[in-house]
Amino acid sequence: MPMIIGEIKRFLRDSNSLRISRSMRDIAYKALVAKDELMREMETEPSVDQIAIRLNIPYRAVYFALNATGTTLSLDETVCDEGNKEIMMRDLVASSSPTSEDWLEDLMLKRAIETLNEREREILSMRYFEGKTQIEVSLEIGISQAQVSRLEKNALDGIQKHLS
Repeated sequence: MPMIIGEIKRFLRDSNSLRISRSMRDIAYKALVAKDELMREMETEPSVDQIAIRLNIPYRAVYFALNATGTTLSLDETVCDEGNKEIMMRDLVASSSPTSEDWLEDLMLKRAIETLNEREREILSMRYFEGKTQIEVSLEIGISQAQVSRLEKNALDGIQKHLS
């Protein structure tokens, strides 16, 4: 009986189209358990960052483990049908980052920026997307240049920590 159960488990584990390591499956299992616990505590769905903090595991490891154990989609699979037009997964991937070959990194950077507070996002936007100096930012939002510098550094450190 134990041998039959073992063979059934092995079949179910190995019948996936992608081979996922045991350690990644373990992280995914721990993450799902932590997600359930956090949902009961917070009464909302926790972010991957909150799960990673609860488990004391790097964000990247939790993110990849949860995605690796999910359902695999073909790039040719229809994911949305708007009227008579079919949208395929490859179209969504291409349109989400048309000029970058590193779309996964772009997505992770976007998520890291979303973890910042509103003021930090505003400062980074003004500095890096609008090209303003720290002094211009300080005059516009009404804080000192030193505070802008400190908030910018903290925001960049937070993004770097989130990505590592």
